[in-house]
Amino acid sequence: MKKLINSPENMVSEMLEGIYLAHKDMIEYVNDDYHCLVSKNKIPNKVGIATGGGSGHLPLFLGYVGDGMLDGCSVGDVFQSPSAEQMFEVTKRIDAGAGVLYIYGNYNGDIFNFNMAAEMADFESDIQVETVIAADDVASPGPLTPDEKNIRRGVAGIFFVYKCAGAAAKQLMSLEEVKRVAEKACANVRTLGVALSPCTVPKVGRPTFQIKEDEMEIGMGIHGEPGIRTGKLQPVDQVVDEMLEKIVSDIPYKKGDEVAVLVNGLGATPLEELYLIYRRVDQVLSKQGIKVFRVYVGEYATSMEMAGASISLMLLDDELRALLEAPANTPFFTQV
Repeated sequence: MKKLINSPENMVSEMLEGIYLAHKDMIEYVNDDYHCLVSKNKIPNKVGIATGGGSGHLPLFLGYVGDGMLDGCSVGDVFQSPSAEQMFEVTKRIDAGAGVLYIYGNYNGDIFNFNMAAEMADFESDIQVETVIAADDVASPGPLTPDEKNIRRGVAGIFFVYKCAGAAAKQLMSLEEVKRVAEKACANVRTLGVALSPCTVPKVGRPTFQIKEDEMEIGMGIHGEPGIRTGKLQPVDQVVDEMLEKIVSDIPYKKGDEVAVLVNGLGATPLEELYLIYRRVDQVLSKQGIKVFRVYVGEYATSMEMAGASISLMLLDDELRALLEAPANTPFFTQV
C-alpha cells in the first residue's frame, strides 16, 4: 500500500485539519471535534441542512458545506458512519430557528445514527428535524412502486439533491418546502457506476475487492459493493451505452425531457477519460431527443483511489432548473 500519509490511524483527523486550515474563511468545527464541520455563515431563520457519512469520498460529503448548499456535516472514519453525538452537535450549531433537514445516503449505519441524532435534537434542544434519504443507484434492487421502501444505495447523484435543497433553503423556504424540494430531486435522479480497480482503506491495508487487470465491473458501489456484472473491459462508447440504457429506462427518461448530467470520477480516473464519457453521453441523449441543460464533469463523489466513473441524470422542471442554476460557493464547489 503506497499512500502519502503519516499513519493510518491519524489520516482522517490530519486530513480534516488541512481542510480547515485551507478554508478557514468558510468553515469551522464544533467543540474541538474536527469531525463536526459547519459553515461560518449562519443566516437567521434559514433552514439548516446537514449531511454526514464516512471519509474517503471527497468532495462528498463535507466539501459541499458553504453558501447556497449545506450548513454542516458530521464526518466518520474511512467508509464508516459518524456518531449520533457528532451529528447532534452539528445539528445544534446550524439551527437558525427554522429547523434542520438531514440529507444523507441510504446506508444502515448512517440511518441509525441520524435517527438517533434527530431524537436527541427533539428531546434535548426542541429542534425540528426532517430527513430525506438519497437512493439513486440503479444497480441496487429496484425499480420500485410508490409504496415500497427504497433500498437503493445513495451515490454521486446526491450532489444534485444538495444543490437544489441548498438553493431552496437560501431562499428562506420553510422546512416543509425544503424537504419537498429535496424529495423531488431524489425522485428525479438516477446514477450508475463502473469500476476498473479497487481501493485500499488505510487502516485495512489491502484492496476492498479484486478485479483483473483486463476487467471492469458495472454497478460497483462506492464502498466496493457488488455490481451488476463483471466482464472484459470494453471501449468507452460501449460502456457508456450499457450504463445509459439502464439509467434512461429506469424512470424512464423520454424524448422531450430536459436533464442535468453529472459525469463523476471515482478517484483515479483522468479528466480526459471523463470527457470521453461525456462525449458519448451527449451523443446518446441527443439521439433519443433528451435535452441536456447543464453538465458537471469531475470528481464529486470518489472512493479513495478507485479507478472508474459514474453517470448521473436529473430530470428537470422549471423549479429544479432554477434551483440548480442558483449560485453556490463551498470549499470544493463554486457556481456563479
